[in-house]
Amino acid sequence: MILRVAAAASVALGAVTLLLYLGDIGKAPWSDAASRHLRDMKERTTPPSAYAPATFATVAAHPRFAPLATCAPLERGAVTLEGYVQRITRAPDGDIHLDFADTLEADHGLVPYLSCEITPQWHLASQRWRYERLVALFRPVWSGTSRHDGPPVRTRLSGWLLYDYPYDGEQPTFGFPPHLAMWEIHPVTRIETWDGASRRFVEFPR
Repeated sequence: MILRVAAAASVALGAVTLLLYLGDIGKAPWSDAASRHLRDMKERTTPPSAYAPATFATVAAHPRFAPLATCAPLERGAVTLEGYVQRITRAPDGDIHLDFADTLEADHGLVPYLSCEITPQWHLASQRWRYERLVALFRPVWSGTSRHDGPPVRTRLSGWLLYDYPYDGEQPTFGFPPHLAMWEIHPVTRIETWDGASRRFVEFPR
């Protein structure tokens, strides 16, 4: 009897956990239009046909706390940003998370940044866009919880714009700087790094 109760409780707990997870990612039966839209935007697998050059300031100036009708048209655009990956981490949802900044601190400190996400749809099928190879490519100040010496590499990231509105206003993790905005490149669909010998950006293909 006790085993049956424990098994039933385990099944019930698993079902509740699954429903909570589906709600968190916008796939539950009760998920609203904004949550479902956000999930669809994060799971895009088609590369943009064109990228618009942007600056950190112009991306950060996009509307905040705006309704879906305002943000959705902006998310149909794709941008290119030039800067430095100052921190790279593996996110719980499978994304490779990049803290992307437009400047570097002289003492290898961290500055406010925009998030750029390489989603599983883009890195799992690639032999090159793997975490370890990207760490070697970008030379970030921080990799996971480890600090690195040497300057990060000048990088150009391109991809779809996305407003990750659930996290807007969230306080930064202790010891790390805040986001400039919760507008992101998500997913990243193209990576280029500066080649000093040829004096140009060179693509790092998937």
